[in-house]
Amino acid sequence: MPPRNLTIIFATSLLSIVCYLKAERNRYAGTIADAMETVSQYYVEEVDTRVLFEDAMKGMVGGLDQYSGYIGPDTLNQMNASLDQQFGGVGVKVEKKQEGEPLTVLSPLVGTPAYRAGIQAGDKILAVDGQTLAGIHLSESVKLMRGVPGSELTLTILRAGREDTFEVTIVREIIKVDSVFGDTRRADGSWDFHLEENRRIGYLRLTTFGQRSVEELKQVLSPADNRVPFEAIIIDLRGNAGGLLDTAVKACDLFIDSGRIVSTNGRNGVLRTSADATDSLLIPKDIPIVVLVNEFSASASEILAACLQDHKRAVIVGERTWGKGTVQNILDLEGGRSALKLTTATYWRPNGKNIHRREGAGEDESWGVAPDEGFAVPMEDDLLEKVFMQRRQRDRYRPPEEEADPPDSPAVDEATDEKVDDPQLRRAIEHLEKKLLEKDAASQTA
Repeated sequence: MPPRNLTIIFATSLLSIVCYLKAERNRYAGTIADAMETVSQYYVEEVDTRVLFEDAMKGMVGGLDQYSGYIGPDTLNQMNASLDQQFGGVGVKVEKKQEGEPLTVLSPLVGTPAYRAGIQAGDKILAVDGQTLAGIHLSESVKLMRGVPGSELTLTILRAGREDTFEVTIVREIIKVDSVFGDTRRADGSWDFHLEENRRIGYLRLTTFGQRSVEELKQVLSPADNRVPFEAIIIDLRGNAGGLLDTAVKACDLFIDSGRIVSTNGRNGVLRTSADATDSLLIPKDIPIVVLVNEFSASASEILAACLQDHKRAVIVGERTWGKGTVQNILDLEGGRSALKLTTATYWRPNGKNIHRREGAGEDESWGVAPDEGFAVPMEDDLLEKVFMQRRQRDRYRPPEEEADPPDSPAVDEATDEKVDDPQLRRAIEHLEKKLLEKDAASQTA
C-alpha cells in the first residue's frame, strides 16, 4: 500500500478516535477526514496530504474574521523571529523588486557577520551556497541565508564598479534586530536620536512592538552616556502594524504614571483583563510629545497612540489609523510546529471606546485613532512613497571609508537628491518648536 494511503488511514483512524471521545464537540472531525481521503483518492492529480491539511485549516479559521488564521511552520518561524527580534543569520537588509532579479543589499547591520565581511549597500547577491536566487521569491531567498548560528554559507556577490563576481564565506550568528530607529546615523553606524534640524527634539521611529522594544525605548529615553537630553519628543508610528500587546502596555507606562492604559473584553463583552499605569514615570510630564500616525498604524500602535491621547500626554499628528481593535492569541498546534492565530478579545482605550473598524464601516463612522483637532495632515500615496524612499536612504549605513557609489551603482535608489518635504513630520516639528518657545519665554520672565 502506498505511504500516502497509509497516512490517510492513520489520519482517519486518529480522527475517528478523537471523534468517538469528543463526539459532541467535534462531530465534524470524521467528515473532514473523509473529505481529505476522498480528495486524495479521486482528485485528477496527486495531492500532498500536508497541503490538504493546511488548506483545510486555513479555510476553517480564515472564515472567522480577517485577523484569525492558520500559521504553517515556515510562517510561524518567521513570525517568531520578528517578534523575538532575533534569528540565526548574517545581518543584511535586502530587497527584491522582481522575481527574476537577485537580492539587493539595502544595508548591512552594524556589527554583524555581513558587516564584518565587507558586504556593502548596493551589492547584488546572486547565489547562496551556489544556488541562484533568480526566480526565487524574496522570502525563500532570505530563508536560504538564515540558519543555525555557527554554520557557514557562501554568497556570490556582484558589486558595482567590478567586472567579475566574487564569493564571500560568512559564519551565521544570532542577529538582533532593532525596532527603535533614530533620525540619522553616526559615523560608527549607531543611531542619532536628536532631530537633525533641531537637536532639542528627539525623534524615535518604532517599527514594531517586539520582545526587546521597551528596553530599546528605555535606552534611548534615559541614556547612560553623555548625550544631551531631549526637550521634546516625536514618536513616529507610521507604518507600524503592531506587535505584542504586553509590549504596547509597557511602552505606555513609560509616559504616564496613573490611570487606565487599556482593557480587553472577551466573549459576550465580559471584562477579561485591564492594565493600569504604575507610578514609575520615565519621561517628565513637562516634556511635550507628538505621536505621528497614518492609515497603516495598527493594533499595538493604536493602543499607544490612544492611551497618550486620552491622557492628554501627547498630540496625535497625521492621519486616522487602521482601526484594529481586536486581540489575537497564538495557540500552538502540532507541539508548537504550527499554530492558530485566533481572535480572543477586543481592546478598549482609556476613554472606554473600542477603535475597531467593522467590515463595511464608512469614513463618517467612529473607528481608529484620529489626529487631534487641527493636526490632521493627509498625504497622497505618491508623496508617501517619496517620503518613504527618502527615509530609507537616510537609514542606510555606509562606513566612512567606503567609496561613494559609481553613477550607475544599483545602490543608488530611484529617489533623487532633491529633498522631499514630509508634511506630517513638519507639522509635528512646528508644534513642538512652538512649545519650546513658550517654555523659553516662561523661563526668561520667571
